[in-house]
Parts: sequence; structure tokens; C-alpha cells
Amino acid sequence: MSAAGQPGDLLTRFLARIIDGILVGVVSGIILGFLGIAAWGMGGRGGSWFMSVVGTLVSVALALGYYAFMESTRGQTVGKMLLKLRVQNLEGQNPTLEQALRRNAFLAIQVVSVVPILGGIISGLASLAAVIYIAVTINNDTATRRGWHDQFAGARVVKTG
Repeated sequence: MSAAGQPGDLLTRFLARIIDGILVGVVSGIILGFLGIAAWGMGGRGGSWFMSVVGTLVSVALALGYYAFMESTRGQTVGKMLLKLRVQNLEGQNPTLEQALRRNAFLAIQVVSVVPILGGIISGLASLAAVIYIAVTINNDTATRRGWHDQFAGARVVKTG
């Protein structure tokens, strides 16, 4: 019997998110490297805090854009393709762009890290809390394995094979 259409389990979803995180991190690092070189070439005006803000905003926008675009157009990110998972709305179609943005909105918590002194700590703890809550809600929903972010977006993750 095929596993296609069955809810995606927590471990497989976690591994897909790690693959995507590595991909987004590498692309983000390359872009930020070029921005850093450009800033250095302009004499470094603007200071390190400003570059930190720009870097954070670029990284968050890239991550949100990647997940929203891939999920709304293909139903899958690269990690989900490799691990045979698909994001669907409750009608079985690819989620809309709005649904994909809502599903991944928790990533925007990272923007708080630009706040001087405590921003990084608050952002890190809030991101950790969001990920833990997602894992707990996926694990507790034994029927559909929908996390709070899936419920918020009207989406689900299913196995494709």
C-alpha cells in the first residue's frame, strides 16, 4: 500500500526543514558576502549595526520568499522534494501564496534580532519556542499531523510516495 497522501511525520518534516535551511543559508551567505564587499568598496559607511540590520532583513526575506514561492507554486521545497513530502491546502491543491506566507510567518521572528542588546536573545528564544510548539502540535495531532502553523494557514503536509 502506498504512503502517498498520508500525513508527513515529524522527523521527515524536520529533516526537510534542515535541508532547506542549509540551502537558504548558503544562498543568503553568498548574497550577504556580496553586500559586504559592496559596503566595503564604498568605504564601509553606515556602520556594522546598519549592515547587521540589512543582513537580517535580507536573510528573513529570502527565507520567507523561498518557502512561500516554492510551496505556493510547486507544493514542495527542495527538502520536501528530496524527502517526498508535499504541502497542500485542505482541498488538496498547492497552498496559495497567502497560505504559504502564513504557514512560514514564524520565520519573521528573526527580525527582532536587530534590536540592540537583547534582540538576539529574544529572537533566538522566540524562534526556539515557535519550533518547539510546531513540533509538539504536529506530534499531538495523530490523525493529520498538522502543526499550529499548518492550522493557521489552512494547510497540511502529506507524503508523496
